[in-house]
Amino acid sequence: MTQNAAVDTSSVRGPGRPRIADHDERILDAVATMVDEDQHITVSAVVEASGVSRAALYRRWSTMTELIATALDRGRASLQFDLTKNVKDALGDVIFAHIDRAVGREYTHKRFRKRIQLVMENPDLQEAYWQSHVHRRRKAMVEALATGIERGELRADLDVEAAIDAINGTFYYQMVARGSGLDDPATQRRCREAFDIVWRGMEA
Repeated sequence: MTQNAAVDTSSVRGPGRPRIADHDERILDAVATMVDEDQHITVSAVVEASGVSRAALYRRWSTMTELIATALDRGRASLQFDLTKNVKDALGDVIFAHIDRAVGREYTHKRFRKRIQLVMENPDLQEAYWQSHVHRRRKAMVEALATGIERGELRADLDVEAAIDAINGTFYYQMVARGSGLDDPATQRRCREAFDIVWRGMEA
């Protein structure tokens, strides 16, 4: 199976055959470990490392691209904002007070860098990761900023998608261009200042 080729699952999927949740975890753990250890990821290697059959693998992911995209997201926390407070504080609490949720013990800097490397090398993987994970994760921020507009905290003409890009870009620049860790106090200070600058441009 190539990374982009679809797999014909008709010969391996039995009607009504139940999926075993543990198989998903074993497969994703195996691929995440292979990513972390810079191993070449193939169907045979995943089957051997996970102990799950090819048929079980094919029933879950139709391409290796989709599987790798899912594995690259392992350990990333979902965003949840407390919108009973003003939107800036709601976002700030998640982004700064719990900054280890972005890149922490469960989602290491090494995996983050490897993800950047892999998606830049493979546009199909980049698109799959965007559609299946990044785009989904952004929904909480879209809803939060929309709430800010409705309350009059943010400009009525605010381009929400561009605003999210500007906020997230602050952190990506530190990690990708500067090579700084988000646990570094100087990095956090720069991110806070940049966040405040962006927010001032967004306020009503």
